[in-house]
Amino acid sequence: MTGSTLENIVHQLYAQSNTHCNSGSVANYIPQLAEVAPEKFGIHLCEVSGNSYSVGDSTEKFSIQSISKVLSFALAYTLVGEAIWTRIGVEPSGTAFNSLIQIEIERGIPRNPFINAGAIVVADILLSKLPQPQEDFLNFIRGINNLDHLDYSPVITASEKAVGYRNIALCNLMKSFGNIDNEPEAVLDFYFLLCSIEMSCQELSQLFLFLANNGISPHNHKTILSKSQTKRINALMQTCGFYDESGEFAFKVGLPGKSGVGGGIIAILPNQYSIATWSPRLNSKGNSVKGIHFLEAFTSASENSIF
Repeated sequence: MTGSTLENIVHQLYAQSNTHCNSGSVANYIPQLAEVAPEKFGIHLCEVSGNSYSVGDSTEKFSIQSISKVLSFALAYTLVGEAIWTRIGVEPSGTAFNSLIQIEIERGIPRNPFINAGAIVVADILLSKLPQPQEDFLNFIRGINNLDHLDYSPVITASEKAVGYRNIALCNLMKSFGNIDNEPEAVLDFYFLLCSIEMSCQELSQLFLFLANNGISPHNHKTILSKSQTKRINALMQTCGFYDESGEFAFKVGLPGKSGVGGGIIAILPNQYSIATWSPRLNSKGNSVKGIHFLEAFTSASENSIF
């Protein structure tokens, strides 16, 4: 498919999704996210070849929330290798992303790295392995694509911490089973910080292109992950990237991806492109209504998915 055809599809389907998908609501349980204008909608697509296409509010920054879990896991994976699977599973959760019941039944081992419990374990690993965790993680994501201005949002961090009771419970429960090494308060402070990172669709799509390019950043040719690690992370995004709507996303869209309750979605077509969407209105599962509608229509119209 030519670049001009792909660009035309992006613009056409953006207009359709923007017109017809106005259901859902913003994540009002996090005070700072409740203030985001619900009508915002942006898309940015980056091809491995270097082409890129953008429409809507694609350069406006938003809180990427759980999308950051892919990045923190990628760094932890490089630090501890296959030993990471002794502390985190690889199965879809089948329950809510912040379920306490599952952690109790499975004795402190989260089902996968992309539910809250899994990401809290990842935060614990990074705290143990990085000399200066906050700075080192920022330097890691900035270095993927030379985006030196990427940063945390202290306002969003504070907003999440103020209402993070269930995450506090998850961390303490896992600590009781021996799957948290550091003090829970320090782990949770770092976890809330990781979720507060802000990016635009353009930055998000550029940053995640390494997962479409066998672990190598096309922008600076830096190897971020091995080919095998890249395959495994893409597989986890395919099966676990959308909370307990992951199966439906795979069925409708057919791309590995990850969502966040800030309204963002990142999706990958290996060897071809990464695409980021942002629209704050969420469905009952915590995923962007317009983003999912657009991506389903996009992979159908372009006839490009992993299947």
